[in-house]
Amino acid sequence: MARLLIIAVGHKLPAWADAACAEFRKRLGRSLRLELLELRPEPRRSGRSVEQIVSAESVRISAVVPTGARRIVLDERGEAMTTRELAAALQRWLGEGRDTAFVIGGADGLSAALKGSADAMLQLSAFTLPHALARVILLEQIYRAQSLLDNHPYHRE
Repeated sequence: MARLLIIAVGHKLPAWADAACAEFRKRLGRSLRLELLELRPEPRRSGRSVEQIVSAESVRISAVVPTGARRIVLDERGEAMTTRELAAALQRWLGEGRDTAFVIGGADGLSAALKGSADAMLQLSAFTLPHALARVILLEQIYRAQSLLDNHPYHRE
């Protein structure tokens, strides 16, 4: 069974975000093989440019994406999808038997190289979102999409 991974730069989320993420992961139960991989942000030391920090984080992200996995990077300039479109995409992606990794960058985003190597760029919002909120929204939308696929009444239009 293919896995769905969320690879996120950032740790020590606020308690409200941890609670929300835990709730949606619990609601998903066993309907998906969902894994969350948290990577520590690069230290913000003097003398290192934003580009160097983003590049280092992107190298570490690439190192943990499973070989052959589909890479979906989250970016406010990515493709906007409805929940129904996400549900159809999840069904298609997981049906192919290939792992799918959603990538959430750190405070300064993702490198152009990582974005360029992605299979797709997905927008959660046209707004720039705080890291913790982006993770909660992604998990909630995955749950909502899966509930659509399971014919569960959670999603309402």
